[in-house]
Amino acid sequence: MSSTEAQQKFGFKFGRNGAHSARTMMLAEITELFHGRGVETISAQYQEDIELFNVLHKPTEKARKLTWRHLIDLYGMDITIPLFRTFRRLWESDESARPMLACQMALARDPLLHLSQEKILSLAPGQWLPREEMEQALDEQCPDRYSKAMLKSLAQNVNGTWTNAGFLKGRTKKHRSEPEVRPVNVVFALFLAYLQGATGNRLFTSEWTHLLSSRQERLLELARQASYSGMINFKHSSEVVEVTFPNYLSKEEESWLHE
Repeated sequence: MSSTEAQQKFGFKFGRNGAHSARTMMLAEITELFHGRGVETISAQYQEDIELFNVLHKPTEKARKLTWRHLIDLYGMDITIPLFRTFRRLWESDESARPMLACQMALARDPLLHLSQEKILSLAPGQWLPREEMEQALDEQCPDRYSKAMLKSLAQNVNGTWTNAGFLKGRTKKHRSEPEVRPVNVVFALFLAYLQGATGNRLFTSEWTHLLSSRQERLLELARQASYSGMINFKHSSEVVEVTFPNYLSKEEESWLHE
């Protein structure tokens, strides 16, 4: 396991607070923002698009500034951050993978969303999730931290993100559903695990691949498909698995893995 300090350099966030206290993962906003910009866009350009040109059509200056702050919390919005740079690059690879990809990134950066993951993954396909059950799950992990009103808002926000990502369906009554998992999502899951210190077979048994709710054989097949398109280098022989990520990290960033 790489150190907490190294993981923070890569773009992971830890702690007690997160954007889901106020918002969902803002899939519509990030989709609109990326639509007009390339993968090399710098942070200042995104900020200008939101705060000066109001490309997200927010009604006030305060709303524009808050939107930018929440997007930084969720995604980093800076290509000098390895997680965001990779996320942004993979975003362009497969449009249908984007809802899950955004959820994966938000989970790496929002501790509040991460608190809800176990509850979501414990549900059987089709099982109903009353909002009160999510409130209880969050309250059990942070006893007496939130008021009833805050728990309700937080549960609504995290459930909204899980719905956008395909893990839940339904507008008011939420039921567990199976999200679409694409090769791009497997690549990002493997990369997240790699940045936390996993290699070889352990890349396929991390919390990030567990999130994808797919059998091991399916994950290996999707990784193989990703290797055909050049997203990763992947070798699988018997019980031996080797995955590398060509040009994902600079030499300096690679050295952080050993801190």
